[in-house]
Amino acid sequence: MSNDELVVMGFVRGAFGVRGALKVHADTEYADSLLDYPVWWLGSEGGWKSYKLVDGQLQPKALVARLEGVDDRDQAEQMRGLMVAVPHAELPEADDGEYYWNDLIGLAVDNVQGIDLGVVDSLQETGAHDLLVVRQGELKRLIPFVEAYIIDVDLAAGRIRVDWAEDY
Repeated sequence: MSNDELVVMGFVRGAFGVRGALKVHADTEYADSLLDYPVWWLGSEGGWKSYKLVDGQLQPKALVARLEGVDDRDQAEQMRGLMVAVPHAELPEADDGEYYWNDLIGLAVDNVQGIDLGVVDSLQETGAHDLLVVRQGELKRLIPFVEAYIIDVDLAAGRIRVDWAEDY
């Protein structure tokens, strides 16, 4: 499975207990939604390996999961820091007007005047709303991902049009 086919959903924080369970930090709206996927891919940009999810549960401070073939604390501890991903094709269809962050990264951003503002480098979650982190060379712009500023998202064309001035 290639990096382009996977969506990172979190990372392994370490071992939980002595029987090989993993503590997982989930970067999802609901941490336990990661348990909906029967196969997890663990790894990094250098390579990925699939693991069948045996069981899991939400704990107060982490998601705890057991994966097939990970049977003791030492094996689990060796996985600390690995990313947890699922195939993009297995994600549920996004609702109208909603987007997976992974789909927005890399899109070109231009404003209503047609001026190129850069490319979406990442997104940030704040208490009020999400922010597009748009890079243009060394310049970084933070654009609120809210209806007032986002005019159009065209995934097929690889473009986001915003109501945002070049000098903001």
